[in-house]
Amino acid sequence: MAPPRIEEDSLGRREVPDSAYFGIQTLRACENFPVSGLRASPHLLRAYGWLKVAAVRANIALGAVDAEKGTAVERAARDVAEGRLRGEFVVDVFQAGAGTSFHMNVNEVVANRALELLGRPRGDYAFVSPNDLVNRGQSTNDTFPSAAQVAALFALADVRAAVGTLAASCRKKADEFAQIPKAGRTHLKDAMPVTLGAEFRAYATALERQLELLPSVETALAELPLGGSAVGSGVNSVPGFRARAVREYATLTGLPLRPARDAFETMQSRAPLSAASAWLRNLALELVRIANDLRLL
Repeated sequence: MAPPRIEEDSLGRREVPDSAYFGIQTLRACENFPVSGLRASPHLLRAYGWLKVAAVRANIALGAVDAEKGTAVERAARDVAEGRLRGEFVVDVFQAGAGTSFHMNVNEVVANRALELLGRPRGDYAFVSPNDLVNRGQSTNDTFPSAAQVAALFALADVRAAVGTLAASCRKKADEFAQIPKAGRTHLKDAMPVTLGAEFRAYATALERQLELLPSVETALAELPLGGSAVGSGVNSVPGFRARAVREYATLTGLPLRPARDAFETMQSRAPLSAASAWLRNLALELVRIANDLRLL
């Protein structure tokens, strides 16, 4: 087993396991926030990985980073996006700083994997810096909400598929049960006659109605503050970075992503994620109602 490597930050020097792709900032975050033991979701890792690919592609195209180093960073970030380094993301989901600790976990893993690809030792941040190269033109303040919204889009795609399958199944059963009579009930007492098919048709319609409401949520989530950097102005990013990075991000994810019309607002507001949460809550209410009907009626 190789001895630990030594990394240094403004607080001093620390030993980091030689086999680890994360670095000293991640190590300190784990010590600072031993809260729940929960780790970031695969959707967020995928979203952040593709974001870093998009950002470095934009920076290479705009001449902001060295092409050889940038290409190594792109390959490393792709490894993150495709799930090959999942065990390196060790920061607790509950952390201070609006996601800074997790963001640095991403930057350090990408930097150290890029160093490995370039034949350099891990921790050689003078050659590939987690901040100055991997995070060039970016900030936690624009990347974390962007990645979170894209992660939500990934997750909602899974939900859409599942709900669509359930709605289709209910619709099929509605046709199958169209001629089966039963008593409609009020307060669990028999009331007027209905068919079992009509009940299942109503379940299908309720689920389809929820799916009809989803596109407006997805449209809000697809508007990203990426490129706004620390405060929304794009400070410390090269001209053209915002549009180029979001365009690359859209291509990589296959999602209709677009730059925020007001990055200041999009960095401050969590309204798109709140809308997604509200949609899921309403869907859950419908599913619970349907489940109770199946159990009782």
